[in-house]
Amino acid sequence: QVQLVESGGRLVQAGGSLRLSCAASGRTFSSYALGWFRQAPGKEREFVAALTRNSGTTILADSVKGRFTISGDVAKNTAYLQMNSLKSEDTAVYYCAAGSVRSSRVGDYDYWGQGTQVTVSS
Repeated sequence: QVQLVESGGRLVQAGGSLRLSCAASGRTFSSYALGWFRQAPGKEREFVAALTRNSGTTILADSVKGRFTISGDVAKNTAYLQMNSLKSEDTAVYYCAAGSVRSSRVGDYDYWGQGTQVTVSS
């Protein structure tokens, strides 16, 4: 089992920055892939970014490339999502997820956090 807890979400003005954190506990963390997803009201959960812990390779959704960065700190068992140049369309609940393969698909992740709200005011 892996437990994930997100933090860092808040209200921010358009053009601003936020860093979300995902603290993991439980089963060995370094062997998992970590992903960030988001879900806006009335919309499906969508992929944002993912990181393969062992290799450090990452993938990003086209909508956030050049603005968001995903990273991980193995010693702290924590993953981060650095979000810059935020737009109103980035407003959503952001979820951290862990799985055995790095993927952009919701169904490929086995463990999920409770989510953290990010609201971008225009």
